[in-house]
Amino acid sequence: MISSVVVLLFIISGVYIYCYGYIMQPSFFNAANLTVSGSQRLTEKEILKQAGIRPMQNILTVNLSVARNRLLAHPWINGAEVGRVVPNGIYIKITEHKPIAIIHLDRKFLIAENGIIFKEKSTSDPENLPVVSGLKYSDIKIYPVSNRSYKNNRTQFHASGDQIVNNPFDAVMDVLMLGRSPGCTVPNSSIKEIRVDRKLGLTLYAYKEVKIIKLGYNKYSEKYTLLKKVMSYLKHKKNSDFHNFISIDLNNLNRIVVNPVRKGTS
Repeated sequence: MISSVVVLLFIISGVYIYCYGYIMQPSFFNAANLTVSGSQRLTEKEILKQAGIRPMQNILTVNLSVARNRLLAHPWINGAEVGRVVPNGIYIKITEHKPIAIIHLDRKFLIAENGIIFKEKSTSDPENLPVVSGLKYSDIKIYPVSNRSYKNNRTQFHASGDQIVNNPFDAVMDVLMLGRSPGCTVPNSSIKEIRVDRKLGLTLYAYKEVKIIKLGYNKYSEKYTLLKKVMSYLKHKKNSDFHNFISIDLNNLNRIVVNPVRKGTS
């Protein structure tokens, strides 16, 4: 009986020693499976290089916190997660900034849909974005759109009855957010420039045959709805000498000024 127990213990010890030796050999924890997800602009190779992770690297030697911070240091990466999958895997999940416009200050910068200016524009960056001009560095907010406290497209008033003018940057983001909505009258893809006048508000230069749309400040949803009606009216006014428009002033919803295109002049 005792001899059987001793033999069993020797067998268990042998199996344990074999498994321990196998697990502890250098290649057991090598990162044979590297998974990268969430990338659209950056390649897997670029992401791994930025994270400082090499194929077949021992996963136990990867400092996950350092790798994540390295990823977040890349201008195109907005969020990152790095983790181990024992015994031989590393996964990386990233979210990239989504540029919504080009802001022209003293240099050109890309602004993301969350309102963050995330990098200076380079020649390899997207060109088909609205260009925002007339802003100053002091106008730029340092927190994301979702944290802004103002209420989009709602006119506010002082106790005296005077209208509160939006911060120019907030006004620009209002229009850009509105331009992302399905079926928007002036989608962002149609806007060539958003020009900011600190006193008068925003003016859009939009569409293929460039049209000037003076929006001013506030009530952009209402102004876009009215613009759609004006455009439809001009398009279907068969007996009129006018079709379409060169410019429209929507600053005052009670007094719309349209500079139409005469037939035969466009």
